[in-house]
Amino acid sequence: MNSPTRNMSPDRPQIRQLDEAAINRIAAGEVVERPASAVKELVENAIDAGARRITVTIADGGKTLIRVADDGCGIAARDLPLALARHATSKIDGSDLLDIHTFGFRGEALPSLGAVGRLKITSRVAGAEAAEITVTGGRMSEVRPAALGPGTTVELRDLFFATPARLKFLRTDRAETQAVTDTIRRLAMTEPFITFVLKSQRDGDERETFRADAEQGELFEALSARLASVLGREFIQNAIPVEAERENLHMTGFAGLPTYSRGAAVAQHLFVNGRPVNDRMLTGALRAAYTDLLSRSRYPAAALFLNCDPHLVDVNVHPAKSEVRFRDPGAARGLIVSGLRHALAENGHRASTTVAGATLGAFRPEPAGQPRIYQMDRPSRGAIHSSYAAQAPAGVTPAPAYGQTAFGQAPARADATPHGTEPGSTQAEAPAFREAPAHFDGFDAAPSGRVEHLPQDTGPEPESHPLGAARAQVHENYIIAQTERGMVIVDQHAAHERLVYEKLKRQAEATGVAAQALLIPEIVELSSTDRGLLLEHAEDLARFGLTLEPFGGNAVAVRETPAILGEVNAEAMLRDILDELDDASDSDLVKAQVDAILSRMACHGSIRSGRRMRAEEMNALLREMEATPHSGQCNHGRPTYVELHLKDIERLFGRT
Repeated sequence: MNSPTRNMSPDRPQIRQLDEAAINRIAAGEVVERPASAVKELVENAIDAGARRITVTIADGGKTLIRVADDGCGIAARDLPLALARHATSKIDGSDLLDIHTFGFRGEALPSLGAVGRLKITSRVAGAEAAEITVTGGRMSEVRPAALGPGTTVELRDLFFATPARLKFLRTDRAETQAVTDTIRRLAMTEPFITFVLKSQRDGDERETFRADAEQGELFEALSARLASVLGREFIQNAIPVEAERENLHMTGFAGLPTYSRGAAVAQHLFVNGRPVNDRMLTGALRAAYTDLLSRSRYPAAALFLNCDPHLVDVNVHPAKSEVRFRDPGAARGLIVSGLRHALAENGHRASTTVAGATLGAFRPEPAGQPRIYQMDRPSRGAIHSSYAAQAPAGVTPAPAYGQTAFGQAPARADATPHGTEPGSTQAEAPAFREAPAHFDGFDAAPSGRVEHLPQDTGPEPESHPLGAARAQVHENYIIAQTERGMVIVDQHAAHERLVYEKLKRQAEATGVAAQALLIPEIVELSSTDRGLLLEHAEDLARFGLTLEPFGGNAVAVRETPAILGEVNAEAMLRDILDELDDASDSDLVKAQVDAILSRMACHGSIRSGRRMRAEEMNALLREMEATPHSGQCNHGRPTYVELHLKDIERLFGRT
């Protein structure tokens, strides 16, 4: 190439030493990206100083004013000029860059802020007078006496006035204010024993926009209260405590139930040695822990705190210190995945309270004027029975008092109509329920919309079980169960899908999934690509109880299917498995692929909507749900049941 490149000078370039102001402005570009970055650096300095109360005041989203006041140890007057020098810090001595126990350690934040804005630091240490120093666009003033209580106040005005081009990249005041708020919230989560206050100024008025008062008690108790304050009480109500340890790594925190998921990764908060981080490896591990509990479009909610020896993690990866690098990343990932899965499994069938809240909201009618107030005490069971007897038609014995028998029990009269003499009646169907075996297949179709009351011979199922006793089946898909505290509505297909899936996983891990041979192999026509993909995984699929063989052309023959699934549509199942193989083809996590395929299989072996269930089958399903981990949600993260408390139901009817 004859012509010189556009970046080359025709003359020999000279190497120059940049002045201090230019160096600081360049460094500021790495450390301070926006007002929220400045707030983060200043608040972290306040935490390092041992502050118990930190107040942040901003104006115009932090563009024109950022003030951070703390009651920490303060800075001596003689040290104020040194605090504004580059790479001057009290956090480390430089001998070991991995032995870091504080937020700050690089010594870049204050000089960088002074290079691009108008910075003033006022501070006072115990037993001394207060002093202040200012720096504007990199030009430092002399130290002057000032008035201040113990602690430090840092005031930054006109951020980026010295680099006006940077102002063009800032967003609206509202967006910058939200970014500052998010920064304060994350730092407040990791320090529950410190009070954080955020104020915003606008047109001369100042209002408090965020506050988190210092918590008391043990660390876990204080952390729970702080997360409830910052993330909302709903998060704590639908999260489970997590504590695990592995290879000198310790993890604590709270993880949301799968049914308390989000449509984006906005509720995931990860901390390493108290430092908020955005680490792809850690967020990937969090998602992997929920692999078979959520669909790909949903994201878990969690606040997890990893702690370890500082020598096991490098926080000096980026000037903003938002990324970390573990000496053994596999151990950190394994801790998150195994710790979360173990904690979620221990919570068994639990589902989030937000599901019940949404259900009650759907039931609640639109308000029309002032609601009526009904003052009504709950009568005793004896009073109920007496009332029913008084109201019953002549010659009819009323049903026993509420809670004494199941719905539909035959009247206890000598001249009562015998069971089965009136086809279509509840009594006529009773022998069929009693004689049927208790299993989950072979149901008869029933007209849509019927409500099946459950006759029983020996009184009701115990209502003390978490999911109660089955009372009815509605629309051949929903089981209504009565508990001591209220009622439960179960989606029979979703619930059984999870139960079958967990059984398939256990079998696959133990001895392989038991297979049943088809009397007549099912021939399935596929495209050449799909046929090749299935046959490529034929050996793995055989371990899952699905045996395939080539059958000429683009067809495959299905010889065996998983026994636990019963009679299934082999072609539909193969096409679902193909979809899963296509989606997961770029994944190197073999177990994730295995679980995904088993999940697809489970869907085909589950109780279908539109099938009638007998009383013993419904109760058996409820008992198995209570004993099966993760049964509160189906394989796709949808809830399998809704629990409604009696007090909430009564509130719908104005009984409270």
